[in-house]
Amino acid sequence: MSAVALVVSNMIGTGIFTGTGFLAADLGSPSLVLGIYVVGAICALAGAFCFSELGVNFPSSGGEYVYLTRAYGPTWGFMTGWVSFFAGFSGPIAAAALAFSDYLGYFWPALKQQNAAIAIGPAWFTLKLGGAQLTAASLVALFTVINFFGLKRVAALQNALTSTKLIVLIGFILLGVAAGTGDWRNLSLDTARTSTTPIAAQFAISLFWVYVSYSGWNAATYVAEEIQNPAKTLPKALALGTALVAVLYIGLNVLFIYSTPLEQMKGVIAIGSLTAKNLFGPAVAGIFSALMAVSLMSTVNAMVTIGPRVYYAMAKNGAFFPGAAVVNPKWHTPVNAIVWQGIVAILFTLTPFPDLVVYIGFLLNFFATVTVSSLFVFRKRPGWQKLPIVSFAFPLVPAVFILVGVWMTLFGLTLQPKISAAAIITIGAGALLYRFRIQNNAPTA
Repeated sequence: MSAVALVVSNMIGTGIFTGTGFLAADLGSPSLVLGIYVVGAICALAGAFCFSELGVNFPSSGGEYVYLTRAYGPTWGFMTGWVSFFAGFSGPIAAAALAFSDYLGYFWPALKQQNAAIAIGPAWFTLKLGGAQLTAASLVALFTVINFFGLKRVAALQNALTSTKLIVLIGFILLGVAAGTGDWRNLSLDTARTSTTPIAAQFAISLFWVYVSYSGWNAATYVAEEIQNPAKTLPKALALGTALVAVLYIGLNVLFIYSTPLEQMKGVIAIGSLTAKNLFGPAVAGIFSALMAVSLMSTVNAMVTIGPRVYYAMAKNGAFFPGAAVVNPKWHTPVNAIVWQGIVAILFTLTPFPDLVVYIGFLLNFFATVTVSSLFVFRKRPGWQKLPIVSFAFPLVPAVFILVGVWMTLFGLTLQPKISAAAIITIGAGALLYRFRIQNNAPTA
């Protein structure tokens, strides 16, 4: 149950609080909005089963870093840590902080991202600066500083914030259905799409939003060596945690659409505030907006805490910058890693929110797809322990995950060229840094 809780708490984050308005605009149909979350759940379950087999055979904590190092060599191991720095933690921290600002925008409209006062750069790469960005940067800075002073204080804060998040979301669904004033006919009302991309291609791009929502399904693999009987526990924890979140997400999206026709939610970031206002009226909506802002604080704090420990562990193995392994002698925290992450996350808050989410989804999807593909390498090795759920109709389970991942990547490259270029530059920079700066200190695979 602790492993399930770890998966659930890692998965529930920014995506479900912000994505539905953008999906409404791009897909234009309630059935497609709900259907894309079902597809995302199937892919997440397939990925969870594959990661279970990897985790059982490599019970060392570390997740993708361990698997890719063993399958393809230390360069790939380093790159997954490098990408985690940007797309696994710093970018999602910034996205959650920006969403936090938009929910506060219910009370102070100047804090909404759409009201940013300053835009810098050309149309194809515009950075924004305003109340939302300043608020988001301040939140990141606050949790970055708090994390200097040890895990004990942070853990107590995180437990309180995570409990609040789960209570708010479950209570929101139950109260919304029981006492909210919505209309079930909204579930059959389509709207004009704002995207001119054909629907099949747009579905692939929109999956990046859903992928970010479901990211975290592999969380238990990071502590595999600390789980008792991982051969039985890991598959169950990953599958049950992912299934619970999928049910919660689909329930929330049904509630969103029940409260508000797609036409009115198109492009809205703080979809929870809009839903609460339509269900309960402005006064109660204010309470839920505040509680959802607190819930997003949980996401920010969790990632600010976890990320530096990943870089620290890699640096200790010679697979990341040595400075990330520096520990404060008094507080026993990886201070350099915490500071570096905080600076990059603050810079990411200047990025337009939709571009940031797709950038995160592109990179996470790419490396998860590469990791699942390593099963085809490992299963040829003698002594490899094969899980029945993955062996069933093999290679059906990994093939589903890989094919969807490749489909998303190809459409991402063709339809989101500036974002995919930024992702490719991130990967390429990591490979070059490893080749010229890290390689001599790296362990052999």
